[in-house]
Amino acid sequence: NRHKIKDLKKVVLFPASHYVAPRDTIEEALQQIEKDLKERVEWFKSQGRMVEAQRLYQRTMHDMEMIRELGHCKGIENYSRYFDGRKPGEPPFTLLDYFPDDFLLVVDESHVTIPQVRAMYNGDRSRKEKLVEYGWRLPSALDNRPLKFEEFLQKLNQVIYMSATPGEWEVQRSKGIMVEQIVRPTGLLDPVVEVRPTRNQIEDLIREIGERRKRKERALVLTTTKRLAEEVAEYLNERGIKAKYMHSDLDAIERAKVVKELREGAVEVIVGVNLLREGLDLPEVSLVAILEADKEGFLRSYTSLIQTIGRAARNINGKAILYADRVTESMRRAIEETNRRRQIQERYNREHGITPKSIVKPIKELLAIEELDYVKLPVKLPKGISSEEDLIERINKLEKEMWECAKKWEFEKAARLRDEIKQLRELLKLI
Repeated sequence: NRHKIKDLKKVVLFPASHYVAPRDTIEEALQQIEKDLKERVEWFKSQGRMVEAQRLYQRTMHDMEMIRELGHCKGIENYSRYFDGRKPGEPPFTLLDYFPDDFLLVVDESHVTIPQVRAMYNGDRSRKEKLVEYGWRLPSALDNRPLKFEEFLQKLNQVIYMSATPGEWEVQRSKGIMVEQIVRPTGLLDPVVEVRPTRNQIEDLIREIGERRKRKERALVLTTTKRLAEEVAEYLNERGIKAKYMHSDLDAIERAKVVKELREGAVEVIVGVNLLREGLDLPEVSLVAILEADKEGFLRSYTSLIQTIGRAARNINGKAILYADRVTESMRRAIEETNRRRQIQERYNREHGITPKSIVKPIKELLAIEELDYVKLPVKLPKGISSEEDLIERINKLEKEMWECAKKWEFEKAARLRDEIKQLRELLKLI
C-alpha cells in the first residue's frame, strides 16, 4: 500500500543457491573429504567389496576435482558438514536458525503436518544409508538431513496448531489452551449428516444426485478402493450422470483438471478414495456420499470422516450421507461432533440475525502445462531421430545396452542409460 514504515540502511539478500566459500575453507574441506574417503575405501576392501570401493573412489575423486576447480559439484550438499564445520551427527542449519527468538510458527492441518515432520528424518535416513552402504556416497552424506523431531521442537518458541481434527499430540502439547473456530463469516452451517442402509445404496445415491442436478450443484462420492471408484463412475455415466473418478493413479495436473471441470459443470460428480479431504474447497458441492462408511480403517476413521463431511460445508444445502448397516464408534463421534458444531452455528446465527449464504469463489485457471493435451508444442528431437519410429527404436536399443551393463556390474553406465531412456520416453509423449 506504499506506506513507509521506516528507512533501511542496508538489506541482506541471500541467494537461492550459494556455493561461495573462502579458498581456505574449501582446501580444509577437501583434505577432510580425502581422509574420510581413504578410510572408507580401506574398509570396503577389508570386507572384500571391491566394486563398492572403486565406485566410491571414482565418484568422490570426481566431486573433489569439481569442487577444487569450480567451487562446487553436483550433490555438493552431501559434503555440507565439511564446509559448515559440523561434527558427525550434529544437526544441520535450517531457515529456523535465521528467525528471531520470539518468532511465531503456525502449523496448518497439524494432524497431517506434524506426523510428516516427525517422519522426515527416518525416511531420509533409510534412503541415505543404502547410498552409503553400497559406495555411492561417503558417510558424511548422512549429515545432510532434515532435523530430527526432537531437534525441530527445540527450535520452537510460540506455536499455533490449526486443524479441524487436531491430533492427540497437539492437544497435549497445547496444555488445554484451545480456541474453537466454529462460526463462519458466511453463516454457513456444518452439513446435515444422515446414515442410510447399504441396500440399494447406488439407486438412492442416483436419486440424491438428481436433486443436486436440478439445482446445478455437484456431488462427491467416496469409495474404499480405486477399482470401486472407477466402477461407480462408469455406472453413473451409463445412467446419464457426468461423473469422473479421481485417485492416486492420476497425476497432479489431471486431478486439478477434474476438479476444475467439476466446478465448471462439465463434471457433475467426482468419485474418489482418499483425495477429497484437507483443503479442497468446492462451493458448488452440496452432497458428500460415503459408501461403506462402517468399514473400519484409516479411510473411515473419526478424523477422515470429519474432514470428508466438511467438504459439503461450503454450500448452503450441504448434506453428508453415510451408507452403512451399523454405526461404528468413529461414525458416532463424527456425527455427534458435526451436530454439536451445527447447533453452535445455528444459535450464533439466530442471536446475530445472520442469514447463511453459499461461498462465491472464482474458478482459477490451471497451469499452462495442463494444456499439453490440446496444444502441440514444438519438440526438439535428438540428432539422428526424425520420427516416432526412430525414437522407439533408439529407446529399445538403449534398453538392451542398459541390461547388458547391469549384467556386467557396470551400474554407473546403466544408471546413465536409464536416465537417457526416461528422457526419451518423456519426449515420446510430446510427439
